[in-house]
Amino acid sequence: MNDKGFEGLKVWQKAHSLMVDIHKKLVPLVFKANKDERFDLIAQIRSSSKSVPANIAEGHGRFYYGDNVRFCYNARGSLDETVSHLRAVLDLDYCPKDLYDRLRVQADEVRRMLNGYIDWLKEKKIGEKEPGANLAVREDRIEYTFNSTDENS
Repeated sequence: MNDKGFEGLKVWQKAHSLMVDIHKKLVPLVFKANKDERFDLIAQIRSSSKSVPANIAEGHGRFYYGDNVRFCYNARGSLDETVSHLRAVLDLDYCPKDLYDRLRVQADEVRRMLNGYIDWLKEKKIGEKEPGANLAVREDRIEYTFNSTDENS
């Protein structure tokens, strides 16, 4: 791994850069094109783009590789949500095609790096021997019943 924490991860750096570009380059254009979108599409794309590096960082902070992988899956889902919002912004004519293309290239690079990072985590299995790493909470299935005390039922 690295000794710089999650900020030393290239995949986090690229995801963070995508988020910054969306906030600084895209959001002002969408707001200018349609101020009503600030409560809808702008809020959604800001949130989903922030979620990508945030999930990578949170996963990095986990001791067990399985948790890290799970948060990377969440990051990948947020990345796809961000790409969907990017497409909406393009199709609604709030964004020029060249900016969309640049942001889409960045998103595709983050996806490739994220998939590679997930594969690396699965291979290295960091934290596999941590106490409790293989424990799971299980509950036996029982049938729940409902008894009404209401005389009208």
